[in-house]
Amino acid sequence: MKITLLQHTSLAVCASAIRTCWQSFDKSDNGGEKDKELIDRVGNKFKHASTLEHLVYTFYIQGISRALLQELARHRIASLSVKSTRYTLKELKGEESFTCRDFEKARKYLVMTDNEKVNEMSIIALENLRLILKEGISNDKAKYCLPESYKTELTWTINARSLQNFLTLRSSKSALWEIQELAHKLYESLPFEHQYLFTCEKL
Repeated sequence: MKITLLQHTSLAVCASAIRTCWQSFDKSDNGGEKDKELIDRVGNKFKHASTLEHLVYTFYIQGISRALLQELARHRIASLSVKSTRYTLKELKGEESFTCRDFEKARKYLVMTDNEKVNEMSIIALENLRLILKEGISNDKAKYCLPESYKTELTWTINARSLQNFLTLRSSKSALWEIQELAHKLYESLPFEHQYLFTCEKL
């Protein structure tokens, strides 16, 4: 799994949005400590959390499973653009056959778990998909054979209010193991000066 922060909003923008409410622009230090304290006080302590929606982050997320992608879809206040299986399954067509013990070779396409039997069954599903593609069946139909562990990637845009919710829920030890890892990597990829707005349970 690899996370790249493509773009983020300056703290000064969020502070300016908050200061709009009281017309207190003269008290701004352009995203400095005074503005950071204001964002935390108003957005978190006073629970005027809509002001945090002016902070927006765009991530490029690579190497997650389609099982995790389904979990991401439950967080509806976010935008995602996902690698299309309709156009990209051709990458598998040129591969040689997989045996159920080809763990390293299969990692290019699959997210592996800590359970060997699950991994073996995922590789068998991958080989079945490869065979379907080799027969010339269209990607639109072949993708119904995709194992849940099949890797994908996406561009994901989310505001700070929704990201707070995501990190709180998904860094929890009760969350899916893979989404816990994603939550921690997202937090770690945030600009250091933004991290104080978020909480993330330790792994």
